[in-house]
Amino acid sequence: MNDRPALPVTAFAAGDAGAWRITSVSAVAGAGLAAAPALSIGSGAGMAGGGPWVLRGTASHLRYTTAMERGALQAKQEGLGRPASSRAALIPIRKSPEWWALAQDERRAVYDAGSHLPIGMDYLPGVARKLYHSRDLGEAFDFLTWFEFAPEVEPAFDHMLDRLRRCAEWAYVDREVDIRLERADG
Repeated sequence: MNDRPALPVTAFAAGDAGAWRITSVSAVAGAGLAAAPALSIGSGAGMAGGGPWVLRGTASHLRYTTAMERGALQAKQEGLGRPASSRAALIPIRKSPEWWALAQDERRAVYDAGSHLPIGMDYLPGVARKLYHSRDLGEAFDFLTWFEFAPEVEPAFDHMLDRLRRCAEWAYVDREVDIRLERADG
């Protein structure tokens, strides 16, 4: 029996109202998601938005990250919710069955061959991010990454995404959607 408490589930619900206005929904790989005017973010596995989709995930510990990498991230990365960060992106990703067939050390070798970590470090602290794991919840995507940034940082954010999509790990992505947002009160 597992005595550990379950990790809290965060839900991203598309609908008619929410703290974020959806400005675009673009399929990058595989099937996309339906457009909606707004996104609400809340806690709980049962959260429903009354809209076309709800994506759920749990924030967990860093995986495939060494202690030195974690320390570098913590020294440079700023948190979410900064007042100037009125833009956001939610990027759900699903990895291929080939990725999940790899052993842990093989996945780490893919990261080492062209990891997203050094790329992401180049854009800190301007871009803040939080990763949510969805695969173990039985969701349609394996990961949900939430990014926040100021409007003037968006071109750099787009450049970061271009670089990330060219690294070795992205050969294993079979579904990705790029959802762009603006804070509704800004």
